Parts: sequence; structure tokens; C-alpha cells
Amino acid sequence: MSDPILCADVGGSFISMGVFTPGSALVREKQKRPTPTQDLEAFINAFREMSAPYPNLPLHIAIAGLSDPETGLCKAANIKAINGIKLREVLEKSLSRPVRVGNDADCFALAEAREGAAKGHSNIFGIILGTGTGGGLILNDKLIVGRGGYTGEWGHGPFIQDMQGKTPYFQCGCGLYGCLETIGNARGLEHLHHWHSKESLNSFDILSNAHRNEPAASKTVSLFISYLSSALAVAVNITGASIVPVGGGLSNDKALIKMLDEEVNRKLLYVPHSALVVPTQLGGDAGMIGASYLS
Repeated sequence: MSDPILCADVGGSFISMGVFTPGSALVREKQKRPTPTQDLEAFINAFREMSAPYPNLPLHIAIAGLSDPETGLCKAANIKAINGIKLREVLEKSLSRPVRVGNDADCFALAEAREGAAKGHSNIFGIILGTGTGGGLILNDKLIVGRGGYTGEWGHGPFIQDMQGKTPYFQCGCGLYGCLETIGNARGLEHLHHWHSKESLNSFDILSNAHRNEPAASKTVSLFISYLSSALAVAVNITGASIVPVGGGLSNDKALIKMLDEEVNRKLLYVPHSALVVPTQLGGDAGMIGASYLS
């Protein structure tokens, strides 16, 4: 078994941290605190305080953003404190310990490949359906990190066309219109429901109503699955992934994941013999576990 690593998962709301030994599948001594999203010094201090009990452990971090492997610069739209800075360099200097930084979806894919639902598979497309739409790609057992850290960003690009009010054509945070990111996650499900029903409900209530066959919610979920499955089928056809583990809040709805799996399979060139789209086995610890495998 490998040496223990101090791992953190940094989102727009919280920093989660724990000690993980690769191969153990158990995160120990977990702690959590709100993410200082606006102030870099407060962000560094949070890490200084949380990591203080473990002075001899290296720190591996999964962030809700990108870290350019060439320049080290971070791009994190929801964590302005670290946007545009060399996070690894800053933390290594401030904390006097080795630091590794990776994208949270990449770390999720690594975690499920090594310890979770995708264990035993060589080609994996791990996706996150939470407040956003993320993806991490592993081919031939190797994490793929493209130019600028961009890989697996299946939520972006003009996927939905403007059909004069007949389709949910929203502007994405990236500046484009019609990205899957605008409807292909928990927040997007809420936007989609309001678009066609004018009801303002949270994603949990929409799904609960749909499972009770309430007409408006059922229509929303049907549209949601249709858009999501079309984009995901293209991603699977391109990558040749043999399994698609799903993380994020929506992965807790097993009926939704089953519907997505069935619809994706219907749109694939090659139909797998077992479930393709499956829920995470590691839950909220996946980001921390995956971070431990960053090299």
C-alpha cells in the first residue's frame, strides 16, 4: 500500500479535506469548511489551518476549475480567489510541502477508475452532473489532459440550436449560446422546467414529481434525458469509453441514471452488453480520492 496523502476537494461552496492512502478506499480524518472564494489570502489561510495537523504529508487538490499543465495558471470562474494564479506554486511556497492540483472531474474519473464503479475498465468517461456539467477522460488506463487542461468538456459548444422559442436557447457562462451546460445539470434542469412550465422548482422536487408521473415534471425530465443522452452518446462514440460513472448531486437519483443509460444505449453505434452509465460508488469522497492519484 502507498504512503498516505493529504487530499482536498475545492468547490465553489466548500473545501473538503482528508487523509487517503491509495488502495485503501477510505478517507480518514475528514474536515470541511466554506471556500473563501473572493480573497486569495483567506483561501491560503484556510489551507494552512486545515493542513497544519499533517506537516509531513504532500497535498493533492481537486478544484472546480482548470489548471494549465504548462503554465500552472488556474481558471476557476466560481472561485475568483484563485482564478488566474499559479495555485500549485503559491501553495507550495505558503505551506512548505509538495502540492499537486487537478480538475475535479478528472479526479472523479481517476477515483472511479482506481477505487470505484469503473475499476477494471481501461477506457472511462467520468461525468459530473451537479451545479455544472463536467467530464474526465481516461484512455488505456491513462488520464488524458489536453492543451490548457481542457479535456472532457462535453458541456460546452453550441449543442442546442435556436428554434425561435421552440428550444431552451440560453447563454452559457462561457459566453456562447446553446451549450449543454445551460440545461445539462441540476441547475439546468431547473431552468429547463421553468422554460416550458413557468414553475420555479428545485431539481429534487422536479425529479420527485416526475417519478410520480406529474405531467409538467415528466415532460421536463424527458427533455432533459433527450438532450443529455444525445451529447453523451457522441462523447462515448468518440472516446470508446466502456463505462460512464456519474457523480454530482443528480447521481443520487438512481432512476434518472437508469433512464439516461437506456437512452444513451439507444443512440450508440456500439451497444454494450452491460450498464454503461452508472452512479458513483464513492459519493462525495470521489474528488479527494482521485486527487491522491494525481502525478
